[in-house]
Amino acid sequence: MSKVLVPIANGSEDIEVITIIDVLRRGDIEVHLASVHDSKSIVAARGTKIEADVLIDDVTDTLYDAIVLSGGMPGAEHLRDSKTLVDLLEKHDIQDALLAAICASPALVFGTHGFVVDKQATCYPGFESNLKGAEYLPDQPVVMDDNIITAQGPAMAMAFSLAVLANLEGYEKAQEVADGLLC
Repeated sequence: MSKVLVPIANGSEDIEVITIIDVLRRGDIEVHLASVHDSKSIVAARGTKIEADVLIDDVTDTLYDAIVLSGGMPGAEHLRDSKTLVDLLEKHDIQDALLAAICASPALVFGTHGFVVDKQATCYPGFESNLKGAEYLPDQPVVMDDNIITAQGPAMAMAFSLAVLANLEGYEKAQEVADGLLC
């Protein structure tokens, strides 16, 4: 069973967080929801209250198969500014773990910290200038390059989450979950 870290913050995009968790758990993936704040409770961008399983500082010694970031504002900025999260991303990137981000996070987190240099990527329109060193693909809703998956925004949350699932558990498992969701 794959194990995935989903970091969250105040202002994370509600649809993206919940869709990521739901799709991955339907695919039998162990998901750990981690707050980058000093409290497990966060308030998402549209006011949804979400309780994390752990604080990000509690999982620094855990190796995950993937780290998956939602977007949303100012959630993506909080993720970008979390030194603990950036350290975890670097540690996992060295191990070729899957790193995935949607909405503003591909630009604000991956772009700011150099994870998309010399890669193709996408993000929420208007944030592309932060995809430093990447080839921006504005017409692609979900992009995978090496161990990095990026996606545009809330409407792509389902396709993005299924892409993460397919990369972790295979196409057949992703198709099984997609069929159950009527995708």
